[in-house]
Amino acid sequence: MLDDMDNMKKFQVTIHFEMDDEFMSLVPSHRVYIDTLIEKGIIDQYVVSMESQRVWITFTAHDKEEIEEYLLKSPIHKYWSYEIDELFIYDGQHYRLPAVQLN
Repeated sequence: MLDDMDNMKKFQVTIHFEMDDEFMSLVPSHRVYIDTLIEKGIIDQYVVSMESQRVWITFTAHDKEEIEEYLLKSPIHKYWSYEIDELFIYDGQHYRLPAVQLN
């Protein structure tokens, strides 16, 4: 039987948000929620641009429906419009072996 982790996929979520005073008051509780997902290995990367009011989150999950469940649990989800894309290739410097340095 396959391990449950073998069925996991990578997803990129692009979020556009609108801010107001209530939004800002909910940010600390949202950050606690995001930190929890990062610690559990559900979120790989969380990036925010205040300039463009966009967020990019890389998730590990079984499907898009699971991602939506995570997004809806955020205290600020009502301020979002978002797209979820399944990733085909996920690579970067952090996923490579360290460079060999000879003494």
